[in-house]
Amino acid sequence: MLTLFADWFTYVLLRMPEGTVLSDAVHFFVYDIIKIYLLLAGVMFVVGFLQTWLPPERIKGALARHSRLMSHVLASLMGAIAPFCSCSAVPMFIGFVESGVPLGVTMTFLIASPMITPSGVALLWGLFGVRVATLYVAFGLVISIVSGLLMGRLHLERWVEDYVYQTRVGKGTASTPSLADRLRASWNYMREIFRRVAPWVAGGVAIGAFIHGYVPDDVLVRYAGRDNPLGVLVAVLLGIPLYSNAEGVIPIVQALRAKGLPLGTALAFMMAVTGLSLPESLILRRVLKPKLLATFIAIVGAGIILVGYLFNALM
Repeated sequence: MLTLFADWFTYVLLRMPEGTVLSDAVHFFVYDIIKIYLLLAGVMFVVGFLQTWLPPERIKGALARHSRLMSHVLASLMGAIAPFCSCSAVPMFIGFVESGVPLGVTMTFLIASPMITPSGVALLWGLFGVRVATLYVAFGLVISIVSGLLMGRLHLERWVEDYVYQTRVGKGTASTPSLADRLRASWNYMREIFRRVAPWVAGGVAIGAFIHGYVPDDVLVRYAGRDNPLGVLVAVLLGIPLYSNAEGVIPIVQALRAKGLPLGTALAFMMAVTGLSLPESLILRRVLKPKLLATFIAIVGAGIILVGYLFNALM
């Protein structure tokens, strides 16, 4: 349905010829902005509704019962099985923080959620085998856990935007709210957060659409091939401006491998696209102050680069 609408909007309403660079970029933008907005609104509404049933104390207590390391492990596993992209992980981040979950644990979830998805792992398994898929999941979990632990140690709560801590859902009276009250609170929560995040999402998708249409496919192979000892670093830097989910970038990784790009370099590129993209950073900027955003990028980026070189050495 979304593809049909994007086709109609691009090729019928705007009368753009098919197959051109500009029309491909416009089609990409129209399709992705609608898909992401629908997913974002839906996830935020569900998060708001769940929070009317789960008091902040219960969410915080569920993680507080475990050691610090186990809390991060649980958060990374929750992120890995959650079917969310980086955009929809933002309302989850807000829900975690306002519920009193430690920032480091929340960041672990935020990193794992877009980087590891069940469908993405299934695609990796099918295209590259069980060993590659298993190593990718293992390294992805390690990156999210270690990054979250480091950010927790740095005590960066003051670098989260103030409104995140001020947002509350389903809070107040001692009486049990009705279903109508819960739905109303969920709607208000979704509307408030969507209003703040939507412009950043649009800007991020626009950047991704431009790069999708105008950056040649062979740039990565040309500058990050086997002959370049800094190939993994180059792949990560080239992956950051892009936007895609794991399912969308895995076929690109397969094509890059066919052109001779080392596996670790290709997977580091994939991790950068899914977990550290510039469009994602623009979205996260709405909830993270610049210093925390820079710290997030530096720590996760260093982990991805290290994993890329480890993959190349192991494979």
